[in-house]
Amino acid sequence: MPKTAISQIPDNPVSSIRNLGPASDVSFARAGIHTAEKLRDLGPDAAYERLLLTGSKPHFIGYYAMVMGLQGRPWNDCKGNEKEALRLRFDTIKAKIAPKAEASDPLAKIFNEIGILPQR
Repeated sequence: MPKTAISQIPDNPVSSIRNLGPASDVSFARAGIHTAEKLRDLGPDAAYERLLLTGSKPHFIGYYAMVMGLQGRPWNDCKGNEKEALRLRFDTIKAKIAPKAEASDPLAKIFNEIGILPQR
């Protein structure tokens, strides 16, 4: 019997994690992350790297909302020193991914050289 779209939806989608909605399911699936368990196993930083490598635009609030959600906390619970530390992690991830994005997109490399942010 052929599978239907409903049977292909995992029992534990990424959107079952606090702060992550249905659009997250699509973005994470594009990065090969189809379940909440897979996201938890990878951890927030490795998962976010995958998102960026598959075309998602970097967005700090989205990053820390995911981190908070993986801890079972509301996104707006992130404040002060914790938020500053997460910003450093986020910036590190972006810096790590930038050379890889440039390598796969020569136009992005040119934009970066002249000070224009690459479009993803």
